[in-house]
Amino acid sequence: MTATRQPRRHTWPLLAVIAAAAFVADQVSKAWALRDLTPGMPRPLLGSVFQLNLIHNSGAAFSIGSGQTWLLTLVAVGIGGAVLWHARRIVSVAWAVAGGLVMGGLLGNLYDRLFRPPSFGQGHVVDFLDYNGWFIGNVADIAIVAAAILVGLLAILGVTYDGSGPADRPATREEVHDA
Repeated sequence: MTATRQPRRHTWPLLAVIAAAAFVADQVSKAWALRDLTPGMPRPLLGSVFQLNLIHNSGAAFSIGSGQTWLLTLVAVGIGGAVLWHARRIVSVAWAVAGGLVMGGLLGNLYDRLFRPPSFGQGHVVDFLDYNGWFIGNVADIAIVAAAILVGLLAILGVTYDGSGPADRPATREEVHDA
């Protein structure tokens, strides 16, 4: 029995809307944090478990790569380019959501690296969501983590970006050999 191919669905507009929404939410929340929070003066919300604590991060997650801001900027541009390259091929709504979340989060932090002090391409990311002192992040980081969880779930379920499931994919050499 031959599978009939579904008509190609364009999901890039959904990806773009989600990316724009995540970017705007990130930048609006950072503007609020810069206006209403003071570095070094945490504001508890749930005791020390979750608090608002403004910092300017020159590194990546957990401040990894501090002092390598220019390299992180180049990596972000590369990842963003890869997402854009694949965006027009994405048919799966779930993958479009994941792509939009990662793109919006990436753009939110990339904007900081490009346009915030100390200089173009080496700006520090505004972080203010303190999770029990383990790490301090922002709305862009939430979007990126949500995208990573969704991508992991889609991989476990075998959903590909073009919407095909495991039954629709041609078998790999290993699968043919194992059969």
